[in-house]
Amino acid sequence: MSATLTITLPPRMKADLDKMARKTHLRKGDLVRGAIGRLVARQQFQAIREELAAEAQQKGIYTDEDIFKMVS
Repeated sequence: MSATLTITLPPRMKADLDKMARKTHLRKGDLVRGAIGRLVARQQFQAIREELAAEAQQKGIYTDEDIFKMVS
């Protein structure tokens, strides 16, 4: 189910969004949804990465070389 979100953009950002929509032949909503999706995915990835890095460090794994030594 979709939901509507209303946002306010600075004039320059709105102009950039309009220009990008014209250039890519994509709707502004599609561009904004894509940008939000990438931001959320990046933040989720970073949180998982930090959690796994902490676990790895507890096991003495700091570099790719440490992993290579474990699997060799």
